[in-house]
Amino acid sequence: MPNRGFNTKAIHAGKTEFHPDSMSVPIYQSVAYPYLDAQEAAAIFSGEKPGFTYGRWDNPTVQVFENRMAALENTEGAIAAASGMSAIFLLAHHLLNPGDDVVSSNRVYGGTFGLFNVGLPKMGAKVHWVTNPESIDAWAAAITPNTKFLFVESPSNPSLFIADIPALAALAKSMNLPLVVDNTITTPALQQPVLLGADVVVHSTTKYICGNATSLGGIVCGSKALVEGIRQSSLRYLGPAMAPFNAWLSLNGLETLSLRMERHCHNAMVVASYLETHPKVNHVNYPGLTSNPYHKMIAPQMKGCSSLMSFELNGTYEQATRFIDSLRVMTHATHLGTCRSIVTHPASTTHSAMGEAEMRKAGISPSMIRFSIGIEDEKDLIDDLAQAFEKIDSEPRVKEDYKTGKYPQAY
Repeated sequence: MPNRGFNTKAIHAGKTEFHPDSMSVPIYQSVAYPYLDAQEAAAIFSGEKPGFTYGRWDNPTVQVFENRMAALENTEGAIAAASGMSAIFLLAHHLLNPGDDVVSSNRVYGGTFGLFNVGLPKMGAKVHWVTNPESIDAWAAAITPNTKFLFVESPSNPSLFIADIPALAALAKSMNLPLVVDNTITTPALQQPVLLGADVVVHSTTKYICGNATSLGGIVCGSKALVEGIRQSSLRYLGPAMAPFNAWLSLNGLETLSLRMERHCHNAMVVASYLETHPKVNHVNYPGLTSNPYHKMIAPQMKGCSSLMSFELNGTYEQATRFIDSLRVMTHATHLGTCRSIVTHPASTTHSAMGEAEMRKAGISPSMIRFSIGIEDEKDLIDDLAQAFEKIDSEPRVKEDYKTGKYPQAY
């Protein structure tokens, strides 16, 4: 649907001919598909005839979701997976051989960090971390003759680093390497990396795409050759396929994605502005604020900053956890991208496996708190924050843990 708008594609793109037709995409909750005869089966398996083979490889409901995501991300194709992490793993497994490496920003989700730092060596590959990802020169210096792709999460979780995607894409093309962008936080409703020069886009569709915390999922959007290469190899023998019901839930989420992201952005800006002026907050990581160092990069790349933000409490680990435990409207969970507002303590949950040194390099302190702002009434969110701040000791201890490097023993 090349001439249709984003919202139209989010509702209609990728739908095949179902008989009888349905207002919503049918759920094909089946692992296999009967053939007319042996000749048809052979033709479908060889690719000579369109059709479906086995639930681990393809499914009609999943296919509609893949086609719709490809349309929204402006790619030739897409392949869905059981989770965001399995999508990144499938991509890495397909592109890397023993002795190869990846160049990646160190501002990534904790699971991605673990996959690259621990998982890749088990495959005989490795990662070169760019600890100053704002610098294109730093990226260039990290590339080796064995590098097979560049990877960046933008905006990043939880520090909200924003990459200069066009500049990174130009570097990647000059080295004949693909640039992979994790677009989970903004979604294609706010940012379309391929139009900025990227080659591949990955998502944890568990987050904003689904939108209500009901289903795990991931997706790789890219060229037809890449997508079918993964489908014909890694997906078949590794098996992290997306379930048809999860694809159906994600399709329903796509229909309201643009509307939800608009509300997420509005509420997040209200909360970030409130936090920025609060005396018990050291600093706020939200690119929508004019004071943020990445603010100038929004207009050229994004339609909005999404709902994720983090801030450093002017206090200690204990005060941060007391603040979190005092919230009543926000839900304490290790998740993001849902209609409800969520609070998380990255250093003890999502990024704890990174260890003290790597967390510090990534700007994650013991008193950092992460929000995924939902679509509730903004007044209720501000009132909830206000009463939680009142529960903290009136005499703050400025960055005590961060200055001394004293993370709790559990870390």
